[in-house]
Amino acid sequence: MMFDEPLSRHRGYIAASISAPSFPTFNGVESSPDRASFSSAERLSSSAVHSSAATAANFLHNPRVALALVPAAAFLLDLGGTAVSAVLAVGLAVSYLLDSLRTPAVVPFFAIWLSLLLSQLAFFVAASPSLASAFSSTPLAALASLLSAETTFLVGVWCSLQFKWIRIENRPIAASLERLLFACIPVAAPAIFTWASVAGFGVTDATAYHFAALACFYYWVFSLPRAPSFSPVKHETGQILGQLESCVHTLYLLFAPLLFRISTHHAVLFSSAASVCDLFLLFFIPFLFQLYAAHTRGAMWWVTRDARQVRDIVVTNGAIAVAVIVVCLEIRIVFRSFGKYLHVPPPLDYVLVTIAMLGGAASAGAYAVGLVEDAFGSVAFTAMAVLVSAAGAIVVGFPLWLLPLPLISGFYLARFFTKKSLPSYFTFVGLASLMVAWFVRHNFWDLNIWMAGMALKSFCKLIVASVIIAMAIPGLALLPPKLHFLTEVGLISHALLLCHIENHFFNYSAIYFFGFDDEVMYPSYMVIMTTFLGLALVRKLASDHRIRHKAVWVLTCLYSAKLSMLFIMSKSVLWMSAILLLAVSPPLLLYKDKTKASSKMKVWQGYAHAAVVAVSAWLCRETIFEALQWWNGRAPSDGLFMGSYILLTGLACIPIVALHFSHVQSAKRFLVLVMATGLLFIFMQPPITLSWAFHSTMINAAHQSSDDISIYGLIAAKPSWPSWLLILTVLLTLAAVTSIIPIKYIVELRAFYAIGVGITLGIYICAEYFFQAMILYPLLVATIVCASVFVVFTHLPSASSPKILPWVFALLVALFPVTYLLEGQLRGLKSMEEGEVDDKFTSLFAVEGARMALLGLYATLFMLIALEIKFELASLMREKATPTSSGLPPKMRLIYQRRPHVAPSFTIKRLSIEGAWMPAVGNVATALCFGICLILNISLTGGSNRGIFFLAPILLLLNQDSNITSGFGDRQRYFPVTLAISGYLVLFALYKIFEEVWYGDVGWGLQIGGPGWLFAVKNLALLLLALPNHILFNRFMWDFVKQTDAMLLLTLPLNLPPIVMTDIITVRVLGLLGTIYSLAQYLISRQNKIAGMKYI
Repeated sequence: MMFDEPLSRHRGYIAASISAPSFPTFNGVESSPDRASFSSAERLSSSAVHSSAATAANFLHNPRVALALVPAAAFLLDLGGTAVSAVLAVGLAVSYLLDSLRTPAVVPFFAIWLSLLLSQLAFFVAASPSLASAFSSTPLAALASLLSAETTFLVGVWCSLQFKWIRIENRPIAASLERLLFACIPVAAPAIFTWASVAGFGVTDATAYHFAALACFYYWVFSLPRAPSFSPVKHETGQILGQLESCVHTLYLLFAPLLFRISTHHAVLFSSAASVCDLFLLFFIPFLFQLYAAHTRGAMWWVTRDARQVRDIVVTNGAIAVAVIVVCLEIRIVFRSFGKYLHVPPPLDYVLVTIAMLGGAASAGAYAVGLVEDAFGSVAFTAMAVLVSAAGAIVVGFPLWLLPLPLISGFYLARFFTKKSLPSYFTFVGLASLMVAWFVRHNFWDLNIWMAGMALKSFCKLIVASVIIAMAIPGLALLPPKLHFLTEVGLISHALLLCHIENHFFNYSAIYFFGFDDEVMYPSYMVIMTTFLGLALVRKLASDHRIRHKAVWVLTCLYSAKLSMLFIMSKSVLWMSAILLLAVSPPLLLYKDKTKASSKMKVWQGYAHAAVVAVSAWLCRETIFEALQWWNGRAPSDGLFMGSYILLTGLACIPIVALHFSHVQSAKRFLVLVMATGLLFIFMQPPITLSWAFHSTMINAAHQSSDDISIYGLIAAKPSWPSWLLILTVLLTLAAVTSIIPIKYIVELRAFYAIGVGITLGIYICAEYFFQAMILYPLLVATIVCASVFVVFTHLPSASSPKILPWVFALLVALFPVTYLLEGQLRGLKSMEEGEVDDKFTSLFAVEGARMALLGLYATLFMLIALEIKFELASLMREKATPTSSGLPPKMRLIYQRRPHVAPSFTIKRLSIEGAWMPAVGNVATALCFGICLILNISLTGGSNRGIFFLAPILLLLNQDSNITSGFGDRQRYFPVTLAISGYLVLFALYKIFEEVWYGDVGWGLQIGGPGWLFAVKNLALLLLALPNHILFNRFMWDFVKQTDAMLLLTLPLNLPPIVMTDIITVRVLGLLGTIYSLAQYLISRQNKIAGMKYI
C-alpha cells in the first residue's frame, strides 16, 4: 500500500531534548568545564547505523516535516479557494483508488504528482488576481507564487518518501529527497508563515520578530545535526545536511529577519533610537540563539570540530551579543515602558539599569558555559550577583534601611548555584518574597481602581502569591522524593491562581475604568503561551520523576481547560471545562501502567467514574447551554439541550469503555444506546419539560427573554409528540441489534418486538406525514406491521416462517392498491363535494401529494424487503458453498467451521425445501419497487433521462427462482439493468417524437409530407441507428459470447449521426450510451480472453 505502518511502531533515532541545560543534581556529579559542545554531533555516526538499520525502510522524520508542511499547505489551500481544494481532493481520491486497486506502485506515485501539479496550476489561475492586488509590486507577487510552488514541490517530495518501493529499491534517491527536504524547509517555512501573518494582521513592528522566531524554531528543528533515515550514507559528516546547507541556513537565520525589517520599514529605519535598536535586536537575538545551539547541539560543526575552538567562539561572540542585546532592550523597552518605576535621576539610572541587566545577563551566560566552577569564578559570580541585586534595588527605589535584603538575597542565590546549597535557595525565596511584596505595596497598593472585574488590591495579592509560589517551586522540586508532594501542591496552587487571574483578565475584559475599554489587556496568544509552557513544565517534571501521576492528571486538566476560553465567552467556562476534564481524563492519565493489574479499572470503579462523568456534565449544564446558544444564535430547546447533555456524557465515557472494558460487550452496547439517545434527542428535539435540576437562573432568563419574539417574530409551534415514537422505534431497533433485547433466542419476544416496532413506526408515519387522512391510519399501521414482521422473521426465522411469511407479504401487497384507492377516491370525492373552488383545488393538490407520499412509502418497504431477501439468499448460498470439516486436517477445520445458526430448527436443508418462496417474493418486491419508482420519476420529474440510471440498479436485487427466472443466474445479474436502461430510453424517445409531432403541429394528420413528417422520420431513423450497439451489448450481458471485432467496428460509427444530428435529447443519450456500450463490450471481451489465455 502507499502508506505503511505508523511511525510509532518503529524505534528510530530520537534527538536530544531541546530544552535548556538542566540544573545539576545533588548527587555529587558535576559537569566538566571542558565538555565537548557538540558531543551529540559526534555520536551521530555510531547511533545512526543502529537506528537506521532497525528502521531500514522508514522515514524517521515525518513529525518534523509535518510540523512545517501541513500548516503551510493548509494556508495555501485557504488562499487558493474552492478550485484548488476541489482539484486536490479529486486527485488524491483517484490516487487512493488506484492504490487500493493494487495497481503498480508507480501509478499512484505519478497520480499524486499530477494532482499536485494540477492544483498548483489551479492556484496560479485562482490566486493570481488576489496576489497582484495584495502586493504592491509585480516582483513580490511573482516571489509569492514561486514560494507557493516551492511548498507544493516539497509536499510532493514528502509524499514520495511515503512510498516503500522508493525507500527500499532506490535508497540513494530516498536519501537525496530527505536531504532536499531538510535543506529547503528551514528557508521556505518561516517565509510562508510570515506571509500568513501579514495576510491576517498586516505588517506591524512585531512582524519581523515573528519572522525571527519562526526562523529560530525551524533552524532548531531541521538545521541541527540529525541522523539520516537511510543508511549507510556515503557522506563524510554522517548526517543529513552538508556544510553548504548548514552555512546557508546560518546566513538565512542571521540576515533574513533583518532584511525583512529593512524592506518593510525602510522609511523609518533611523527615525528614532528605538528603530535602530530593532535592527540590532533582529540580528543579535538570532545570533545569540545560534551560539546557544552551537554550544549545546553542535550547530557549528561545519566551522570546526575542535571543542575548545567552538567554546572560545561561543564565549567571545556571546559576550558581544549579550552586551548589544541588553543595551538595546534598555532603550527599546525599559526606559520607554517602565521609566516611571525608575526612581533614580539620570544619568545614574542608565548606569544602574545597565549594571543590573548586563551584569545579570553576563552572570547567567558565564554559568551556562561553565565559567563559575572554579574558585575564582565562584567568587566573581557571587560578587556580580550581589552587585546586580544592589543596583536593581536602588534603581527601583528601595529605601536604605531595606537595602540589606537584596544584597543578602543575591548572595544566597549565588551560593545556591555555586555550592548547591538548598537552604540558601529557600533563604533567597524568603527574602525575594519580601522584596516583591514591598515593590507591589509601594507602587500599586494605593491605587483605587478596578480592572478585570476585581479591585487592584485583590489583583496585587494574587500576583504576589503567584510569584512567591513560582519562586518556591524550583527548590521544592529538588527536595528528596518523600517530599515531592510539596512540589505537587505548589504546582497545583500556582496553576489555580494562574487560571483565576487569566479567567478574570480574559472573560471580564469589558469591566475596565479610566479609558481601558478599547485596549486588549490580555490577548489570546498569552493564554496559548502560558498553557503550552505549563504543559511542557509538567511533562519535564514528570519525566524526571519529580511529580506523580495524580499531579500530572490535575495539572494537565487545569492547563488544558484554559483553551476553552478561546472558543466560548463565558465567565464559568474555564472551571466547568476543568471539572469535565478531571472527570473524563482519569481513564487516560491515571491508569497508564500496563504492567500492573491496577492499570485496568474494576467494575465498581467503572461505575463510579461513569457517575462522576454524568454529574460533571450536569454541573456544566450552563456552559452547554451557552455553547448551544452561541451556535444557534438563540436559546436552544429543551430537547436539544437534553440531547447535548446525554451525548456529552456518552462521549466522555468512551475512554472508560474503550480502554478498560473493551472485553465487556454489555458496556459497549449500553454506551452505543446512550449516544444514540443523545443524537436522537438532538435531531428530533422532542417536547420535554426538564426538571428543576437542569434549570438555573440563567437558563430560565434566556427562555423568558422577549428578544426572540422581537427579532424572529411569532413562530407557529408544530406538534412534535410523534418524534417520541420514532425515538422509541430507533432505540428498540438498536437494543435488538446489540442483543440487549434477546429476540434472537425467544420467538415470542421476537414477535412482540416486530409488532411493537411496526405499531410505533406506523403511528409516527401517520401522524407526521398523513395527519389529515384519518381513514388511512389502520391501513398504514397494518402495512408497517406486516413489513416489520416480514423483515424480522426473514432475518431471524422461526420454524413456521416459511409457511406464514408468504401470506404476510401477500397481505402487504394487497394493502397497497386498497390504501392508494382509498386515498384517491374517498378523500378526493369528499374534498370535491365540500368547500369552495379554491379549497377544492387545494384539496386536490393535497390528495395528489399524499398519493405520491404513499407511493414513496410502499417503494421503500418493497426495497427493504428485496434487500433483506437478497441478503439472506446470499448468506444461504455462502453457507451451502462452505465445505464441511469432516475430511479436512485439524488446522483447516477451524477455517471452514460453519457459523452457528440462531434457530437450529430452520436449517439450510429445510430452507432449500420449504424456502423456495423467497426468490419469488424477492423478485415481486423488486419489480413492484422498480415500477413504483418509475411512476414517481414520471410524475415528479416528467420522465427525466437521468432518473433511469439511478433506478435501474434496483433490478440487481432480482433472484433466480424455479419459475419465471429459472435461467437467470449470477452471470446475468447485470442484464436487467442494461435492458431496463435501453428499453426505457427507447420508449421515452418514441414518446417524445410522438409528443413533439402531435402537439407541435395540430394539423399533422392532414399535412402528410410536411415538417412534422420530416421531423418524425429523421429522428426515428436516427433512433434505429442507435439501436444495434444496445442490442449487441444486452445480448452480450446475457450470454457473454464474444462478438467479432469487425461487428463492433461496423456498429460503432452508427452512433455518430444520432449524437450529432438528432433533435431529441434522449436519442443523443442513446447514441452516447451505445458508444460506451461498444467500448465496454470490447474491453470486457479482451479481458476475458486474456484471463482465459492465462488460465490455459
